[in-house]
Amino acid sequence: MKKGWEIRKLADIIHDIKDGGTPSRKKPNYFGGDIFWCVVKDIKPQIFDTNEKLTEEGLKNCSAKVWPIDSVIISLGATIGKIGIAKVPTATKQGLAGIVPDTQVITPQFLAYGLLEQKEYIISLATGATIKEVRPKRFAETINIPVPPLAEQQRIVGILDEAFAGLATAKAKAEQNLQNARALFESHLQSVLLSKKWKWKTLSDLCDKVEYGSSSKSKAKGEVPVLRMGNIQNGRLDWGNIVYTDDKAEIEKYLLKHNDVLFNRTNSPELVGKTAIYKSEMPAIFAGYLIRIHRKEELLDADFLTYFLNSQIAFDYGKTVVISSVNQANINGTKLKSYPIPAPSLSEQKAIVAKLDNLTEETQRLAAIYERKLAALEDLKRSLLHQAFNGEL
Repeated sequence: MKKGWEIRKLADIIHDIKDGGTPSRKKPNYFGGDIFWCVVKDIKPQIFDTNEKLTEEGLKNCSAKVWPIDSVIISLGATIGKIGIAKVPTATKQGLAGIVPDTQVITPQFLAYGLLEQKEYIISLATGATIKEVRPKRFAETINIPVPPLAEQQRIVGILDEAFAGLATAKAKAEQNLQNARALFESHLQSVLLSKKWKWKTLSDLCDKVEYGSSSKSKAKGEVPVLRMGNIQNGRLDWGNIVYTDDKAEIEKYLLKHNDVLFNRTNSPELVGKTAIYKSEMPAIFAGYLIRIHRKEELLDADFLTYFLNSQIAFDYGKTVVISSVNQANINGTKLKSYPIPAPSLSEQKAIVAKLDNLTEETQRLAAIYERKLAALEDLKRSLLHQAFNGEL
């Protein structure tokens, strides 16, 4: 630590810290006013605006308070560790704390960077059985911040601001490149599927039946894995978070066969309909939120079907037949069989799959490059923050 720097407890270098509040949404007169009300998605390095605003009545009827300009806003609830600085007077939702720094001791910008440098530690302070959170009082009494003289703080903030602006530009470019690579694949997939050469049929024309999975309770250990909706990722099966069964009757009835296609019939609206193909990775059965499609194998290739059901064409059709409730969407077996699908010959399907597999491999190669770039940028941010708060900049 540099000479002249002090390590200070957060509680000793701020004037105030307090959790926010959430007015009842049953009272329409609580929203639609002109008091900025910050939620997690509004937190950016500089908070100039919010998506929702409270009325005076709404503010009075919740535990929120209006934080002055240059208050540090930090999420200590749902997404712990998001940090910004209010550039307009702002109230916060429950789970978001406002902090008023003692500007005779520490600048808001230096404090915000100091808290960002300790993000992982802040996350580790969270408690709670279902919803993890960090209580503001414990937070203020636990966190220690290196505090150099104000002139040194301003110098370090200037360096970090410039570096982080450059990193943000590089990150945006890498994210756009990643998006472009995936969009290129989807564009090619759509052009293939929408070719005028193909006749279209319904899925019921090309399959014998659809079958719901097991509704029996699974357990943490057992003989055979039970695949659930969370195990479907990017058209393949993710074996990282598995539950099991020992039920012999269930295993016999629902045991998967090579090239079985599994459709996720119930999920959040943006994920319902995702599909994966089973490639005999290990013996497994499937749970009730998944549907196994029994193809007519002489008419429909399993990989072709998987590519189709994961295409934007299929997702768009799914939106027209989905049954929605609060935060959940369902496409039942009958609706699934109604899906229109291009039906080239089996040999043509296999040729299409071979080309799509090659393009998938190239897309994944590019995606891996851009994801490594994004990870490297995050590592560089952490390194800069570590240097800054160890007096090495």
